[in-house]
Amino acid sequence: MAASSSSSSSSSRRADNGLGGGGGQQQQQQQQTAGSRRRKGPGALATAYLVLYNVVMTAGWLVIAVGLVRAYIAKGSYHNLYYSIEKPLKFFQTGALLEILHCAIGIVPSSVVLTAFQVMSRVFLTWAVTHSVKEVQTEDSVLLFVIAWTVTEIIRYSFYTFSLLNHLPYLIKWARYTLFIVLYPMGVSGELLTIYAALPYVRQSGLYSISLPNKYNFSFDYYTFLILTMISYIPIFPQLYFHMLHQRRKVLSLTEEHKKSE
Repeated sequence: MAASSSSSSSSSRRADNGLGGGGGQQQQQQQQTAGSRRRKGPGALATAYLVLYNVVMTAGWLVIAVGLVRAYIAKGSYHNLYYSIEKPLKFFQTGALLEILHCAIGIVPSSVVLTAFQVMSRVFLTWAVTHSVKEVQTEDSVLLFVIAWTVTEIIRYSFYTFSLLNHLPYLIKWARYTLFIVLYPMGVSGELLTIYAALPYVRQSGLYSISLPNKYNFSFDYYTFLILTMISYIPIFPQLYFHMLHQRRKVLSLTEEHKKSE
């Protein structure tokens, strides 16, 4: 939401900056038309593609949710449910990498850097931690972040789909800007606990670590890297969480004002 308004305001500033030279009414109209085109968002083809992408991703995370429920009913326990959804989780979480491309080519008006950070952090946890350190796959913390991710992504991709179709139900908007209050801390807790559980196995096996001497004269300690990753949550999590709280107040208050005006 913030990226869209930023894009619109920057388009307006570019148009306004060209009007001060006294180029005449025709030039002014052309610049205003160009500005309005820039504010329209993706074209018809890009919109159709984005709708399809978001529908597929919504369906994929619904498959994961159903898989979790079915496995729980069959086993009668919440332990070791990861194995029942391992393949679709890896596939659809990796599929989120396309979101970085969407931002890079301009069909989605969001920050490439922020999107890359958010997507890559989950892909990293999926492949470089949970997949690579088999011993943590039985940890309850894995189920914690998987459930948080699943509910979050079903809501998020549904939100994007209906927004692109200009028919966004209030319930989905409310869920998008409300359930994160619980789901975000839940997911972060699961991620941190899973990384922590992986540390002794990484240290013992030397997974992904490079020691000296070698011909490249380069060393890398994956164990230390994971610790630094955990520490990075300390400044990042509060900033993102309070930013989303601010967005919630802004978006839902505007919705309420719109309802009252009607």
